[in-house]
Amino acid sequence: MPGKAESRRIRLSAGKLRMLAELNDTETADRIWEALPIDGKGQVWGDEIYFAIPVKMPEQDGQRTVPSGTLAYWPPGHAFCIFFGQTPYSAVNVVGKLLGTPEDWKKVKDGTEVAIEKAPEQEKA
Repeated sequence: MPGKAESRRIRLSAGKLRMLAELNDTETADRIWEALPIDGKGQVWGDEIYFAIPVKMPEQDGQRTVPSGTLAYWPPGHAFCIFFGQTPYSAVNVVGKLLGTPEDWKKVKDGTEVAIEKAPEQEKA
């Protein structure tokens, strides 16, 4: 597992959209990193896209408001969330942040396949 100083960059893909992101140093982010690659059918709710992932974690430092560009895990639905707005449905575990323009995710339609994978080395620099 990477040390605290090493960043954990991931690539998110949905349709034609590709964006780098970075996972933080939390237990929930560790579990997501270990489960990669992951994909699922994205669902749009308000200003977020979410989908169930094969990670089951309890709420940890749950936050009810997050800034646009936040990546989070929603414990009740075992779901990965990409926020391009600011209000979760309920408390989420913040696991990282987008390294691109959050508003680009507004173009992703409900039901689009979303993939999360470790970013190739050449994209990490």
